[in-house]
Amino acid sequence: MFLKDGVFLDAVFMTGFSGAIVILLVAALLLCGCAGSGAKEGTNFTSNITLNHTNDDSSGNSTTEPLPARESKIPLDIAKVMPSEDVYPPIMHSDEWEAPVPAPGMVNTAGAEDSAFATPDGSTLYFFFTPDVRVPPEKQLLDGVTGIYASKKLADGSWGTAERVVLQEPGKLALDGCGFVQGNMMWFCSAREGYSGVNLFTAQFSNGEWRNIRYVGDKLMKEYQMGEMHITSGGSEMYFHSARSGGKGMLDIWASRNVNGEWGEPENVGIVNSPENEGWPFLSQDRGELWLTRTVNGTPAVLRSRNVNGSWTEPELIISQFAGEASLDDEGNIYFTHHFYRNGTMIEADIYVAGKK
Repeated sequence: MFLKDGVFLDAVFMTGFSGAIVILLVAALLLCGCAGSGAKEGTNFTSNITLNHTNDDSSGNSTTEPLPARESKIPLDIAKVMPSEDVYPPIMHSDEWEAPVPAPGMVNTAGAEDSAFATPDGSTLYFFFTPDVRVPPEKQLLDGVTGIYASKKLADGSWGTAERVVLQEPGKLALDGCGFVQGNMMWFCSAREGYSGVNLFTAQFSNGEWRNIRYVGDKLMKEYQMGEMHITSGGSEMYFHSARSGGKGMLDIWASRNVNGEWGEPENVGIVNSPENEGWPFLSQDRGELWLTRTVNGTPAVLRSRNVNGSWTEPELIISQFAGEASLDDEGNIYFTHHFYRNGTMIEADIYVAGKK
């Protein structure tokens, strides 16, 4: 979800640069046969991570049947890439962490796992999945399995079977991604029926279910041109990437402060930005570290900036070579996306982890 042919992209989950063409394609598909073309008020419904959907049988009665397992939609001509076959393995540049390895357990498949988000306690891993990186987003929308998934950590430290986080009403189309979870609240981007383009939504987790899906509004994504974001643990600041004017070039990291419930005008986080792409910010719970993705020697890399006396420092390189979208738990373990390339073509993506020593 962060690289295609050497250019940073977020599939349909970013605005303000080359991904706009994809956004238009998905928007056109969504609006065909839908009522209205503008963003409507937020929908309030209950959703969960149970893989079921409602269908009508021949008698006209409503029935419930399982949604397809994500593995069932991976084409037979796609084989799982093993680390020993990786032409460009990720490179660790710090002695604070172990060498990166694929996340153990049931997270990674021969499809594409991307955009990992680990909860601070390290118990749950959220990520985006699509079965075939060769398929464009407007077709991913229709495959029945592309979207956000969640996996729970097992007693042995591995990750259990991933379950779909269903955030749409049964029978309606949605392509959800860029999930960020804070407490019982999820922020996510979505191209879905009834809305123009890609929009920002929230959901609340209550009694084992994601409920109350709400449309956030146009200010952040349309006016501020916000891409993927991270909100500080106290909720007072939002960091996000954007190609909005006034930056240092391409994507930059920006920050907005919440004053009386309103997100203020974004400020460029100058020292962490460069003429290259900087994006996919992650902040530690104590706001002591800002993690970001930057193009280094032609491929995405993970960097870290420290907060010293209230100011961010020049970012240091932590993991290079097709590594990006870092997320950390409170123990300091790094979860990130690694894309596999062969002959100049991306063939797969996995979630990798670098354990804190």
